Amino acid sequence: MSRHLLKDSDLIRVTKPARYTGGEVNTVIKSRDIPIRFAFCFSDSYEVGMSHLGLQILYFFLNRREDTWCERAFMPWFDMIDLLKETKTPLFAAESGDRLGDFDILGFTLQYEMSYTNVLAMLDMAGIPLRATQRGEDAPIVCAGGPCATNPEPMADFFDFFYIGDGEVSLDAVLDMYRRHKERGGKKAEFLADICIIPGIYVPRFYDVLYGDDGTIASFVPNHSIAPAKVTRAFMPKLGFFPDRFIVPLTESVHNRAVVEIARGCMRGCRFCQAGYIYRPIRERGPEEILQHAQNLLDTTGHDEISLLALSACDHEDFAPLIDSLLDHTTKRRVNISLPSTRLDAVSLSALAKTQAVRKSSLTVAPEAGSQKMRDVINKNLSEEDILEGCLLAYKAGYDKIKLYFMAGLPGEDEEDLHGIATLAEEVVETYYRLDYEARKRPVGVSVSTACFVPKAFTPFQWASMVRPEDFTTGQQAVKAKIRKKQISYRYHDPKTAQIEGVLARGDRRLSYAIEEAYKQGAIFDGWGEHFKYGIWLAAFDEAGISIDFYAHRERTTDELLPWDFINIGVTKAFLVREWGKATAGQTTPNCREGCTGCGCKCKAL
Repeated sequence: MSRHLLKDSDLIRVTKPARYTGGEVNTVIKSRDIPIRFAFCFSDSYEVGMSHLGLQILYFFLNRREDTWCERAFMPWFDMIDLLKETKTPLFAAESGDRLGDFDILGFTLQYEMSYTNVLAMLDMAGIPLRATQRGEDAPIVCAGGPCATNPEPMADFFDFFYIGDGEVSLDAVLDMYRRHKERGGKKAEFLADICIIPGIYVPRFYDVLYGDDGTIASFVPNHSIAPAKVTRAFMPKLGFFPDRFIVPLTESVHNRAVVEIARGCMRGCRFCQAGYIYRPIRERGPEEILQHAQNLLDTTGHDEISLLALSACDHEDFAPLIDSLLDHTTKRRVNISLPSTRLDAVSLSALAKTQAVRKSSLTVAPEAGSQKMRDVINKNLSEEDILEGCLLAYKAGYDKIKLYFMAGLPGEDEEDLHGIATLAEEVVETYYRLDYEARKRPVGVSVSTACFVPKAFTPFQWASMVRPEDFTTGQQAVKAKIRKKQISYRYHDPKTAQIEGVLARGDRRLSYAIEEAYKQGAIFDGWGEHFKYGIWLAAFDEAGISIDFYAHRERTTDELLPWDFINIGVTKAFLVREWGKATAGQTTPNCREGCTGCGCKCKAL
């Protein structure tokens, strides 16, 4: 167990003390005098962080090093924040209970733009100055990775360096360099200069940004001789390291199950999906490797559910035989198999039906758009016939609950496209009644959820404008009014949260002032709807002189210098420009297995 700064009598005053005590099964405990103390910082609650596969992978990846002890730190819940303030206790790590300010390196994972203020809160609670330029030699190195690091600029002023790409590729090189600097008493600036040569490393202080009269970026250039003009992501051609055990939470997490990453990347090319581009090309683990990992995790965690994780799990080349082999192990142990994504074809649904033997669940389907026109715009490559026939197969396989996910506010969308969401949902219900009466054992239920589209960096829609919150809400109310069938439940996401996310997703360094101001005014846990304070963000933007229209509601030209253009993510800008043009023309692009699309990833034939 860890030696915590708080007394037990204090800990029992908060809900779920197990969030903070450490001591979970499979945690790693090492000596405090180990050369490198690394804190993996997750800027959301314990329950969310402990459900994140990247945390589990990198925790054990770093702890395999004899010279490194990786511990965890999470964003405390409100009652714990109050307790830390009351007792004047700095934020601490879970394993040792040591204050974060005593660590060598704090590594944040940036999973969601709306957690940016939580990053500042964690630094503040740890007694660490927020801005990199305010931190002296005694302060930890503060770095960040994760999908949001592909546009690091809104948070650039708060981090010493960013790590862009697959974590398993260059982290060893970074830590090797750090240990050498620490042993010889090197300065922080020297260390940061030396790691610039490592793939995926971006040090913001070594770059200068100038802006034009119109507010766009005029130039983005290195100010240090060793800083590369173009930062190339760290890329792992073949998936390697995977832990043989996971930390088992002491309290319930969002996803209380074992997870095996069966593939990274995607071949589909949906134009709205950032992950589908920044993780290209698709890389798959072999069936035997997956089975071994699954067996290891079930043996070492005691979970009764295992999830096969990928952006499109059913696209795994050996999906059907993999499910059969896995069922040989899981059925006798009464272990459920879950999938985060489903492809609507006979092979996939047949395999999924077999997984329902242990525990029935609903089927999740993402048409993304209500009309064929819009599905072509976003390159979904899914027809209405595909959707309805797929749902029919699902009904025949025993499913009677289907979840449909859509987006609204997509480029080129009109009222008819929006109303298509209601029409398609009703047709999915009608499809159930194509079954014989005897086969309809229980009432059908269709749950529909619509999110506001947010353009992201490194997608063909990175130049698109966002719909305004009031227009999104008006459209969604019209869609909801068109739904007549009682079997359908309909909800839509908060467009104001999406608007702020959209500003942060494509912002530049000037946003750091607004993010800091929002935090100082009380904006934390912005990703949690009940805690999101829209008014604080509007005031912060006003205080910082930031125009929401400029960042969210204007369409950019393809020759504009974007804040993330200095990063080589693998996919070329020329390819994204072509895809943007095809989107506006309603033309589709085949998936990577049907033929190379020339995206620039230089992958081997799939």
